[in-house]
Amino acid sequence: MAGPYMIGIDGGTEGIRAGVFDATGRPLATAATAYETRFPAPAQAEQDPEEWWRAAGASVRRAVADAGVRPDEIVALTADTTCCSVVALDAGARATHPALIWMDVRSSAEAAEIAATGDRALRVNGAGQSPVSAEWMIPKALWLKRHRPEAWAAATMVGEYQDYINLRLTGRWVASINNIATRWHYDSGGDGWPATLLEKVGLSDLLPRWPQEIVRLGEVIGPLTAEAAAHLGLPQGVLVAQGGADAEVAVVGLGVVQPGKLAFITGSSHLHIGLSPTRLHGPGIWGSYADAIVPGLHVVEGGQTSTGSVVAWLKRLFGEGATYDALNEEAAKLP
Repeated sequence: MAGPYMIGIDGGTEGIRAGVFDATGRPLATAATAYETRFPAPAQAEQDPEEWWRAAGASVRRAVADAGVRPDEIVALTADTTCCSVVALDAGARATHPALIWMDVRSSAEAAEIAATGDRALRVNGAGQSPVSAEWMIPKALWLKRHRPEAWAAATMVGEYQDYINLRLTGRWVASINNIATRWHYDSGGDGWPATLLEKVGLSDLLPRWPQEIVRLGEVIGPLTAEAAAHLGLPQGVLVAQGGADAEVAVVGLGVVQPGKLAFITGSSHLHIGLSPTRLHGPGIWGSYADAIVPGLHVVEGGQTSTGSVVAWLKRLFGEGATYDALNEEAAKLP
């Protein structure tokens, strides 16, 4: 079949995947490249953004080769990534500190302090009654400022894995409405950036470090730069469209794009995500987040941070020969 073809990139916890798709959405080939997660202390999980970029290049090149298509037949690409994987970058887009990935919860004290402010922006956390997660952007940024002041001072940009990848692809520092609405306390169509919350915890200097331009899911950010095109083995003119958090992008893939359906995302963590026609906040609910997936609709969310990741940890305790099937058989024998 002749092109055009598109590439989807998925930056996950264990590695980054790339897939080549035809215009109907049919996958032609996929490739994955692993990278390391380092655990320097309990509750801490770090990754090197340069390894993300290296793995992206390797996965894209292999997927295109395996698909048997010409690079000049690729017309567009987009990426989704893990959410709450916070990066601090200098003016040259170099990390001033390893990225604190989503499962890093070292900022639990900062999260509790943020929750105690009672700021209006916290209504997305169970109508202000639920805890603020130490996974989220603002607690992690506050931890960096307090505990790694040199890295903070050197950082001119603070964002997420998503923003970093798009920066390396296009040279543009932009935010995804998806990430900022669900994890940065940004209120689309309402209060906007959580300026008063940042001020209350002494973090007003985070706001100018955030991307100031917001790009919605599916909108074009720009073409690949010459450097990015060479890294990926693609033409310079390939368009890059905005993606978002892996789970929320999966919601679209599951067809949950209107109220009345619920998406259940299972992996390292579990999420339950639905859409509401109106804004709502309540105990036991995260959200609602305005415009985070579909413009004009509000995302409601629940979930558990560590589910599949705990099972994977348990499997590793049994050694390299252990498989999930074998462990399931053993578990079935228990009374």
